[in-house]
Amino acid sequence: MLALDSPEDEDNSHIIGPAVTNDTQVLADYLSSEPSIHERMIRVVKPRPGSQVGQTPRSSMDLSGGIRKPVIFTAVRKRPFGLSPRQTAPLQKYQIVEKMLEPWTSTLIDLYFQKVNICFPLLDEVSFKHQFQTARDRISPALLSVLYAHSMIFWKNCPDLPSEYCPDSRFIWNQATETLFSELHISPGISTIIAIILNVGGRPTTSMIMNEIQLGAAVSLAQSLGLNRDPTDWNISIPEKCLRMKIWWALVVHDKWLSLAYGTPPQIKRFQYDVPDPTLDFLTSKDASDAQNGAASVFIALVTLTGVLDKYLEFVYDLNQDRDQDNGQTSLGLELSLGQWEDSLSDDVRRIITRGNNLHIPGAANLRLAYLSTKLLRRRIELDIEKQEDAALGDALTNRYIQVRRAAEEIVLLVQELEEIHLSDFWLPVSAFAFTSAITFLLRCALETENTAAGLAQSASLRLANNLIDSLQSHQQKSGWDLGDLCLAQYAEVVEKLMTADSPSATVPEFQQLMMSSEVPIIDELFPNLWDMF
Repeated sequence: MLALDSPEDEDNSHIIGPAVTNDTQVLADYLSSEPSIHERMIRVVKPRPGSQVGQTPRSSMDLSGGIRKPVIFTAVRKRPFGLSPRQTAPLQKYQIVEKMLEPWTSTLIDLYFQKVNICFPLLDEVSFKHQFQTARDRISPALLSVLYAHSMIFWKNCPDLPSEYCPDSRFIWNQATETLFSELHISPGISTIIAIILNVGGRPTTSMIMNEIQLGAAVSLAQSLGLNRDPTDWNISIPEKCLRMKIWWALVVHDKWLSLAYGTPPQIKRFQYDVPDPTLDFLTSKDASDAQNGAASVFIALVTLTGVLDKYLEFVYDLNQDRDQDNGQTSLGLELSLGQWEDSLSDDVRRIITRGNNLHIPGAANLRLAYLSTKLLRRRIELDIEKQEDAALGDALTNRYIQVRRAAEEIVLLVQELEEIHLSDFWLPVSAFAFTSAITFLLRCALETENTAAGLAQSASLRLANNLIDSLQSHQQKSGWDLGDLCLAQYAEVVEKLMTADSPSATVPEFQQLMMSSEVPIIDELFPNLWDMF
């Protein structure tokens, strides 16, 4: 029904909406005796809730409280009329990428599975490599191009790749993205969604707007293919079930964390999917190594942490809520969600997020930063709630500031403790925004609590901001780590000027004006290509 498709495939399986599922089922049953008509319908009937393997889905009952409705698909044409399956332009761009990377394409594939797929699983390594070796022309050119580009960030740390030569990764990203856009127009399918996930998750981030547009397209396409539905009891192969769920988990993770980073509401709603949370059974085999099991446990924690983040985002983006009511209950609910998530973790993963231990596990450093980002968001929400209270004065408000500053300080300490093995590990590109978020609050805290330039320069919050800048600059210079580039470009000069105040009597408002003055480059000047469409 659904597999890693090829651009030559004529049809996609498009889900039938639940509003007409019962009608369509009656029609499908009636036409089942006419194979020529019925072959364009695929029906998947789901059992009673509670019998599936893994976690119970979020919404397992229909509106009447009875058995879940069957999930029905119909075949729809993939390509616009008049277009051939293999267009010349995208194939040429893919061939350019492959020629530039020969004879190292197989090494880049290996590198992807060693560094990325183990931490953020999308593809089955054995089946993909087999198809790559025996039927490469059946693999989507967009998927291959983006996969190559995605692996380029690890080139310099791979002993099997030449250190004296590295192709222009920006040029390769440009070609890969154009190939992806062509496929999205000509023949979108399951491979297109995977390619978009790899594109959005690629480093370094250069196009925020296009990431949002691509993710929106991927979410829409995934829902049309029914990836938002629990397939655990469908009459399809286990690899296909795992593929469907892995893609959906990846989309949810990117959707929520991009929402936090970019300041736009999530596109996926919790009540519109029932895919169960990942388990080791879905992610690993019986002969999996310790590293694979550890990485899978970290990924499971990342997915479930994303569920906690989603609750926070619901509060952040709710424009209709009356925040004057039940503020204490809101703060308690936010704290309880994160606390319950912490208690649900295994001992090894819990040590990662609470103590910063076990960061050698693939993906662990990224998970800890994600946890600290969520914790910082919670503290900031609590501070804003506290400031809305009429009696939010004195010790209570001061305590809130201290709590947020400590949450930001934990991010600073993590960055200071990162070693080369951590820097060369897997990172979500949106992790970069954790640093800008932390430093923004630290500067806010310093500006709101100090009245003079001399006092500001000695502020504990400003010193923490300066420590973060120093550590990010060190990682950038010594290891070429790109995750700090955005924070450095936006805030390095600002922090430097605040730390070296010329006039002890200068007042803080003058420095607040500095933050908004033309002396500090705006983001478009800092990143002239940030808004470009590859």
